[in-house]
Amino acid sequence: LFSGRLIQLQGLDGPSVATVALAKRTTTVVLPAHRGDIVDAAGNTLATTVDRPNLLVDQTLVHLYKKVVGGRTQVVGIPGAAQDLAPVLSLPVDVVTRRLTGTSRGAVLAQGVTPEVAREVLRLPIPGVNLQPASRRIYPAGTTAANVLGFVSIADGKALDGMELARDDDLAGRPGSLRYEHAADAARTRIPTGVTEEVDPQPGRTVQLTIVQDLQWRAQQLLEAQVKAVGADSGDAVIMDPRTGRVLALATAPTFDPNAYGVAPDADRGDRPLLDVFEPGSTAKVITMAAALEEHAVTPTTPLVVPGALHIGGTTFHDAESHGTEKLTVAGVLAQSSNIGTILTGEKLRSATLYDYMHRFGLGTRTGVGLGESPGLLVPHQRWTDSQRYTVMFGQGMSMTALQAASVFSTIANDGVRLQPQVVAGERDAAGVLHTRPAPPGVRVVSADTARQLRLMMENVVGDNGTAAKAEVPGYRVAGKTGTAQAVVNGVYDGYTASFIGMAPADDPALVIAVILQRPTRGHFGGEVAAPVFQQLMTYALAQRKIPPTGTKAPEIPLQWR
Repeated sequence: LFSGRLIQLQGLDGPSVATVALAKRTTTVVLPAHRGDIVDAAGNTLATTVDRPNLLVDQTLVHLYKKVVGGRTQVVGIPGAAQDLAPVLSLPVDVVTRRLTGTSRGAVLAQGVTPEVAREVLRLPIPGVNLQPASRRIYPAGTTAANVLGFVSIADGKALDGMELARDDDLAGRPGSLRYEHAADAARTRIPTGVTEEVDPQPGRTVQLTIVQDLQWRAQQLLEAQVKAVGADSGDAVIMDPRTGRVLALATAPTFDPNAYGVAPDADRGDRPLLDVFEPGSTAKVITMAAALEEHAVTPTTPLVVPGALHIGGTTFHDAESHGTEKLTVAGVLAQSSNIGTILTGEKLRSATLYDYMHRFGLGTRTGVGLGESPGLLVPHQRWTDSQRYTVMFGQGMSMTALQAASVFSTIANDGVRLQPQVVAGERDAAGVLHTRPAPPGVRVVSADTARQLRLMMENVVGDNGTAAKAEVPGYRVAGKTGTAQAVVNGVYDGYTASFIGMAPADDPALVIAVILQRPTRGHFGGEVAAPVFQQLMTYALAQRKIPPTGTKAPEIPLQWR
């Protein structure tokens, strides 16, 4: 009987039994991959992973701690260990004593210590103290670009928001594994000569952004100061290169520190320039003007008789400031931001035509920037009410994000070609080679001639006869448009959205900057509260990018007629 069983085990069932036995005495450990960095356009580190190991202790062994005292080796146990560890860990002795006391075989002594602290602790021959490899995600620039970067969980390292989440597949890498044979004791001691199989982890790639750290920092600094100065709920700023579609800054205030994201309100952790939608108000008038110019319905000098009030579509419309009948050119209408004049211009177009231009400028659709974003709201023209047919002409009855608004002006700056905004320049592999992805081809929205005429018209907005004299940048030609719209909060108009979006140099645009302030309480016109931020930020950006003035002078366009 014994012989038969032996033959069965060793001969017939031998391989399968050996396999089962080996499986019972092997352990597989996941080897985490190093998470890739996120860097700015110049390679400055915005997010990285550093070693922050944990210190564990077998509390049943600490009482054996010995050290030399007075020339003699003595057992000093837990009290001596606590005295030696406390200054290294920067903790009170009584706290360390509690962590060393007990019967746990794997108690936490300290979490997330620096490698230097870990080395000092391990130099102390305290029985039972060992190292558990771990890492921590840190953001060296603090709040700079925080809303773009997002953050990862401190608890388990999972990506939770922003670029960290959007590009997690690139950043996370691929974990490895270690399978080893261990003894049957309680500690599962590894057998040095036993079976070992190891798969190396593959580190994540470095994601390089188009964001320029200096511009991002300056935009956030100016926004934060202005939000406080005018008592606004929040502010957004976008800087774009209209020739490439690259987003050089995507700022918001208030913001947060991703190194301590848990203490920040939820509202401050989101990327407002991509997620928050608002009625743009008068900045949207450039779309109406672009459509009318492109369709040859008007020219910049077309004369219009602008009454003090206009009853149309079942609604009586007024301008921001009361006035009698005025004789303005189309350029004058834009310079003075006349709602009535914009209606008189826009009504020369069919609703379907105006809607088509709005859609081609990117309204009602996501920009495709690669981060979570809102498409805004653009109701199909078939559903426009009688009054909405006219309110959309001056930016009410529709909504957009700050990035969409900046993209509209970038299209005009880029001679009428809309480019998809980009926040990611590419990914760098382990060898440091940057891998870029081809950008979608540009979309022709209006002709280069229409874009040029519109830029000339917008220069008058920044002139002495316009609504944004505070946006002037000494030595440079600047074109732009103010916006002042009622802010919608929970479906009800409450307060205002003040904005200024512009470009420079106006005759050869290299930068587009959008500044939006939500619900300011000390002033609410875009030319008063948003234009000064634009002026400071554009001045800084032109110098930072080393963009010289063109040295040309803007041709005069009549704003009135006789």
